[in-house]
Amino acid sequence: MISRKIDKAITNHFKTNKSALLLTGARQTGKTYAIRKYANNHKLNLIEINFLEDTTAKKIFHGAKDAKDVLLRISAHTRQKTSDANTLIFFDEVQQCPEVITWIKFLVDEGSCKYALSGSLLGVELKDIRSVPVGYMTIKEVCPLDLMEFSMALGLSEEVLGSLRECWEKQKTVDAVVHESMLRLVRLYLVVGGMPAAVQAYIDSNDLNVVEEKQQEILTLYRWDISQYDLDNKLKIREMFDLIPSELDAKNKRFILKNLNEHARFSKYEDSVLWLKDAGVALPTYNVKEPTVPLKLNEQRNLFKLFQNDIGLLACQYASGIQMKILNDEISVNYGAIYENFVAQELVAHGFGGNEHCIYYYNNKRQGELDFVIEQDGATVPIEVKSGKDYDRHNALSNVMTNPDYAIEKAYVLCNGNLVTRDNIIYVPIYMTMFIDKKHLEKKQIFRIDMTALKQK
Repeated sequence: MISRKIDKAITNHFKTNKSALLLTGARQTGKTYAIRKYANNHKLNLIEINFLEDTTAKKIFHGAKDAKDVLLRISAHTRQKTSDANTLIFFDEVQQCPEVITWIKFLVDEGSCKYALSGSLLGVELKDIRSVPVGYMTIKEVCPLDLMEFSMALGLSEEVLGSLRECWEKQKTVDAVVHESMLRLVRLYLVVGGMPAAVQAYIDSNDLNVVEEKQQEILTLYRWDISQYDLDNKLKIREMFDLIPSELDAKNKRFILKNLNEHARFSKYEDSVLWLKDAGVALPTYNVKEPTVPLKLNEQRNLFKLFQNDIGLLACQYASGIQMKILNDEISVNYGAIYENFVAQELVAHGFGGNEHCIYYYNNKRQGELDFVIEQDGATVPIEVKSGKDYDRHNALSNVMTNPDYAIEKAYVLCNGNLVTRDNIIYVPIYMTMFIDKKHLEKKQIFRIDMTALKQK
């Protein structure tokens, strides 16, 4: 059984929170499985309603008077008791029944049961919801397995993981044997990716053909979603989705709309980019005018890269046979695009992207291009991704680091070399991307204003 970070998040939520829990994310990322696993581990009475499989379940909410009436209807529909205090009611595929979101406030207030919700394409389907129950529903995004989860699923020990984390935190060289083994593990992750079905298929069989079959099934589902959920723009969205691998394989990796249509303009395709992002099937990365915080104010939405939401799916979309070439570390493979997609996926999984945020890169004619730019502790941190041996050559990064207008204190170069620090540039093994995450300020930010002069005398 694969252990996920979301498992702990679900447990912590219901331990400390009375609100409903909504899991969002792309198809096949393990949302439904995570809720079932939680219910099973905690021996809960699970009432599961899937609105995609059971279309008649939508009638539960039609004409309902109050929360007690809804619970009575749920009990009648499922033939299960809702009066048990140990009950978790799980509404799955809620994009098919938006009324659920409206009713959650009243169900939570009623207090008889715990509630979990899940669905795909929620960013697309629930934009026009009549009433979002603020304070009554906690939202968590479920991404594909990141490298750490994948490594642990394949048997990476807590001891080795702790040793790697110590090297990261103290900026120490990694043991040579561990370093080489981790690089091989990364190459395997580039092929298998983080979709739970693909990971489980590899664990069960070690057969890359079986893994690829699972990946192709997921890609087919994504294309079906595009055709079903956006009838007006489905051809544009499908074109953009299918063009992701070739655009990333280009020299500058930026998505060129003219490759779709020589008359294409961003204004006509912006909604398609947002659809792919909101559906969770692609990761847009926007250019920033300056690598200064806040990055959001510097973004240029008309200049962007599009990454696949899962590195294994990207490898599957490339020519057949690339998987073994990656595993054998053959030089004929364009690792630049593959490594960058891997890093983009890790950054999103670690809180830098997702539905409410974006990931960024920087490209300037005078300064050059930085693969990624992130914010950590209120400061800008550039990231360069190097797949070759000359990873210490980085003109754009050097230009930015020496620019006094930016005052950047540190930067990461993610590469195949071991960990070493030179001045304020940290050369980091590519697998240590799993330790780059959003840091939260531990100290309270207390500020008191002196109102003496404004008080009545």
